[in-house]
Amino acid sequence: MKKVTILVPCHNEEASLPLLYGELRRLMDSQTEYMWQILLVDDGSSDDTLGVMRGLRQSDVRVCYVSLSRNFGKESAMLAGFDNSRGDCLVIIDADLQHPPSLIPDMLRLWEEGYEDVYARRITRGREPWWRRRLSLLYYRMLQKVTDVEVLENVGDFRLLDRKCVEALRTMRETQRYTKGMFCWMGFRKAEITFEQQDRAAGKSSWNLLKLVNLAIDGITSFTVAPLRISTILGLASSVAAIAYSIYFFVKTLIYGDPVQGFPTLIIVVLFLGGLQLFSLGIIGEYLGRIFIETKHRPAYIISEKEGV
Repeated sequence: MKKVTILVPCHNEEASLPLLYGELRRLMDSQTEYMWQILLVDDGSSDDTLGVMRGLRQSDVRVCYVSLSRNFGKESAMLAGFDNSRGDCLVIIDADLQHPPSLIPDMLRLWEEGYEDVYARRITRGREPWWRRRLSLLYYRMLQKVTDVEVLENVGDFRLLDRKCVEALRTMRETQRYTKGMFCWMGFRKAEITFEQQDRAAGKSSWNLLKLVNLAIDGITSFTVAPLRISTILGLASSVAAIAYSIYFFVKTLIYGDPVQGFPTLIIVVLFLGGLQLFSLGIIGEYLGRIFIETKHRPAYIISEKEGV
């Protein structure tokens, strides 16, 4: 009998977890042709998420959990799930019920047909703020243009992965992770299903604008060196413009004998070039910082407690 692991990364989800477990329990009881495992990963929650996990484990041996020593971020929490899952396939789902568990049987059907990565594409995004929706679409379009890997638009972490996909992801040990890009980079036979994203069943999202911006920067710097190339092109263009500007004033002085006045112009050019240099240094510093972090070879997460894995 094949075993299915359902991975649920959690951060401050004490209100949502019982609701999610109720949905998953009905699913597992109706799909008796599989062995089931619910793998909960507590990403350093500050509420009683871990206590809820312990209670669920006591009431149902199909539930197991891993608790991280602090909040390492969802990307690292998913890696902890990959490392501790033992199912023939793994389904990643959010704890807030924005991802409908009723879609899992369709994923399993496609998996049985031979697909190794069954991803769910959102056709609606619930009551998400319009600015976040627009920025998200703009980001994915920009990322698609500057990377060699096709990063799927409106596709999150809700997906089913075959065991070979999980093993491939386990070999990628970088600490600055962008798993959405890794899913696309690793290849394998993929299939798509669509769903309407629901609103949160309970609790409050841990994602804010700053975290989303950091995730976007991780995505860009993890899968492309385009920002470095852009800074090179900008530097070259500004040099050419400066040379052309100098030639213009030199010729003008020779022909008309006009002294070069242009103090405001000089200030504007200096500020422009200074800003351009700082911008380029910032891009270089971002990549150097990532190299510095990776050279430490620190683990992506530390486990403080686990049960059933």
